[in-house]
Amino acid sequence: MPFKSLADRRHHIPKQRHRVTNWAAYDAGLRGRGSLTIWFTEAAIVTWRAEPRTTRGGQLRYSDLAIATALTLRAVFRLALRQTEGLIGSIIALLGLDLAIPDHSTLSRRAEILVLPRLQPHTAPVHLLVDSTGLRLGGPGEWLVEKHGSKRRRAWRKLHIGTDADTGQIVAVELTTQDVDDGSQVGALLEQVTCPVASFIADGAYDRDDVYREVTERHPDAVVIVPPRLPAVPSATAQTTPTQRDRHLQLIAERGRMGWQKFSGYNWRALVEADIGRFKRVIGDALRSRTERRRVNEAALAVRVLNRMLELGRPEYVRLS
Repeated sequence: MPFKSLADRRHHIPKQRHRVTNWAAYDAGLRGRGSLTIWFTEAAIVTWRAEPRTTRGGQLRYSDLAIATALTLRAVFRLALRQTEGLIGSIIALLGLDLAIPDHSTLSRRAEILVLPRLQPHTAPVHLLVDSTGLRLGGPGEWLVEKHGSKRRRAWRKLHIGTDADTGQIVAVELTTQDVDDGSQVGALLEQVTCPVASFIADGAYDRDDVYREVTERHPDAVVIVPPRLPAVPSATAQTTPTQRDRHLQLIAERGRMGWQKFSGYNWRALVEADIGRFKRVIGDALRSRTERRRVNEAALAVRVLNRMLELGRPEYVRLS
């Protein structure tokens, strides 16, 4: 995109200035994100214990709600499993509740089979912003290279997220290996969005025919806003029946890439980059779990934590310059 080609001259461009119009509410929301006020509803107390099993196999002692509660606290405070067991035990003791405390072995085992409800967008239709980022896996750190001269490559996983542009909430999440390309996960992300999709906005990595096809098959009226690659050329039918990509190329030829960004609404994609930044600041840039299924649930719980924090307060801006 143009800002990359002008990177050596960006220090001449004045930084945009904004003013938060709902500062009192946003300030209270920021304080609320750090609040340690924890309570158990009557429904949570009743459903803490798992329902009796009617099929063959061992009886579960704790419900998915109990396991998800403990693992959510683990994600927020970046704890190991044993420390998570101690934290949930102290909370239950302080509240004076007569509830069993899941031990660290149970938390680890149940994280493998935990079933979480699907994320639900708060608006319909949804303007979906999609991007991905890398998350490191637990293991030896940089000291291994410094002390032993090891050249072993660090393993990592790729987190794909879809954000609702109107609310900033993450409404779809996928965790894959590092060798999976971004465009191949569009179908999986769209499957998680139950509301109609009004627009699909992503960066140049999603400039592929199968991405356009995935979106239009599920949401025929959706607008796909993906910047065409620099060597892109119009299709053979651009003069008679232009595709969405052809119209993007025409607009870029008329207004330039910067003009296309503003006119098409591509600049809204910055919101999903902000969500990725919040994920790494609040949750961290690494996964603690050791198996793939546990890592998937760990990422899903982390996304729910971020959505809950955003519900406490979100800034509203007006541009000053």
